[in-house]
Amino acid sequence: MNIKHSKYKNTGILFELLVRRITADTLNEGNSPALNIIKKFFVKSELGKELKLYESLSKNTQLHESRANVLIQSLLESSRKLNRSVLRREKYNLINEIKQYYNLEEFFKTKLPNYKAYASFYNLLEITNNPEIINPDLLVANKVTLLEYLCAERVDESKVKTDLINEFQGYDQDLRILTYKILLEKFNGKYSNLNSYQKEILKEFITSVDSTPKLKNFYNSKIQEFKLELNEIIGTVTDKVVEIKLKEVLPLIVELDKNTTISNDHIVNLLQYSELIEELKTANGS
Repeated sequence: MNIKHSKYKNTGILFELLVRRITADTLNEGNSPALNIIKKFFVKSELGKELKLYESLSKNTQLHESRANVLIQSLLESSRKLNRSVLRREKYNLINEIKQYYNLEEFFKTKLPNYKAYASFYNLLEITNNPEIINPDLLVANKVTLLEYLCAERVDESKVKTDLINEFQGYDQDLRILTYKILLEKFNGKYSNLNSYQKEILKEFITSVDSTPKLKNFYNSKIQEFKLELNEIIGTVTDKVVEIKLKEVLPLIVELDKNTTISNDHIVNLLQYSELIEELKTANGS
């Protein structure tokens, strides 16, 4: 008997996608159904217990191979203590709940930095808890993938990862960290005074984290808009000192070239440019 990964049944992936949805919903200034879904299905449940196994993976990277092997084996052994029938029922009900509020095709479109590792761990969980699955090659392949994720020293890394994938992984992880930070601070009210342009910028960076070309196009289009607006404002400024300073700033606002990787600094740049434009408009009474 063989096995195929299912993102619809992968607890780690489902949880992270729900967290992404909370962030996007919050930035849209609406109540987030995803928040209630998490409270309903991941608290005091078998899903919540299995989620802790996935979280242990993401919290324990850069290990030596021996420690990584012990971690994997311990997590697989812990999974045997879960009630599999209850777990299957909770996952079924969870998907039905998500379908009530979100389009499933859109919901699962976002790529996650831990997707490959979580998929391999899901397969190992299924192999461990299903005696009918006997496939040594499948076991080895998923174990190797997980070890590459967990270990500080990766064996034959060039064979399984290209430079492009490495770039995307590094970028996506940065944006993921920022996403969680924004979510926390949003709930604390820190971002309650964002203007409409800034909210649009944050929303785009969160919902498009898996598309570097799209993000670059968005960034460059915003840079063009800011430069046009700044040129218009310079033409209306009566204070010569301010005019000179703005003309000095203008050349510093530049588009990204094809070799530049999107980073957190670019998000900050757009937010600051947006704030500058708003302040200048207010000062000019426009």
